[in-house]
Amino acid sequence: MTARKHTALPKAQILIEALPWLTRHHGKTVVIKFGGNAMVNEELKAAFAQDVVFLRHAGLKPVVVHGGGPQISAHLDRLGLVSEFKAGLRVTTPEAMDVVRMVLAGQVQRELVGLLNQHGPLAVGITGEDAHTMTATKRYADIDGEQVDIGRVGEIADTDTGAIRALLEDGRIPVVSSVARSADDGHVYNVNADTAAAALAAALKAETLMVLTDVEGLYEDWPNSDDVISRIDAAELEKLLPDLASGMVPKMEGCLHAVRNGVNTARVIDGRVPHSILLEIFTDEGIGTMVVPDGTTDDTEAEGAS
Repeated sequence: MTARKHTALPKAQILIEALPWLTRHHGKTVVIKFGGNAMVNEELKAAFAQDVVFLRHAGLKPVVVHGGGPQISAHLDRLGLVSEFKAGLRVTTPEAMDVVRMVLAGQVQRELVGLLNQHGPLAVGITGEDAHTMTATKRYADIDGEQVDIGRVGEIADTDTGAIRALLEDGRIPVVSSVARSADDGHVYNVNADTAAAALAAALKAETLMVLTDVEGLYEDWPNSDDVISRIDAAELEKLLPDLASGMVPKMEGCLHAVRNGVNTARVIDGRVPHSILLEIFTDEGIGTMVVPDGTTDDTEAEGAS
């Protein structure tokens, strides 16, 4: 007798393909910057939550860092507060900063924690203010060589990962809002979420930083071509930075900072693709652009395999 062909066999083959990646990443910390279309599309939000919970149950330690630009803009509009940008940064008055804190910690974070916790008591929301997880200094916009005051906008000066590590050891999924308090003036600052995710990934010595975007990855010759660079080292990326579109600069600067400060790989992936996180981590092909440290010779070394 010949063995019966089971219709579910392709599922087993998919799981087997994931096995070496499951082995390689088991017990490792993965920092994921949640943003872009994945943040406002209901189906993509649900798929994102499933992916993060899958990582947790597969033996990884996910940390989620989020911003909330569209939600902040919408709330400012409802309140009649003018929202302008200079050098790609939101001018943040004290009144606008109150809205930023409320939207990030009270709306976006709560919704994300709720989505994750539909799958079990896993997610815990904190902000960069909590336990001095992130400390900021005031940031100025560089416009034609002049330093311009843009209000309560900050950059990361220091990190304390004690609270995040404690949550990870307890099997939780930290969800971190990108605001931080200054040690100098006591004010709370709005921090770019890409920058915050990169700083935390470096401080945690994460295996991987993953940045969700609204594009397929880093394009090789945009707008002349839509070919995506699948892999690039830090030195090559540094050369490209001056010519990148303004929206990609903080993402790629974050990736560069991460891999030059102890993170094995940084990945920019398309958040418009359902389950893009799983496709990137657990399949042979992957998607998006992977940034590796200087001197990394191949994908195996980049993934930290022995």
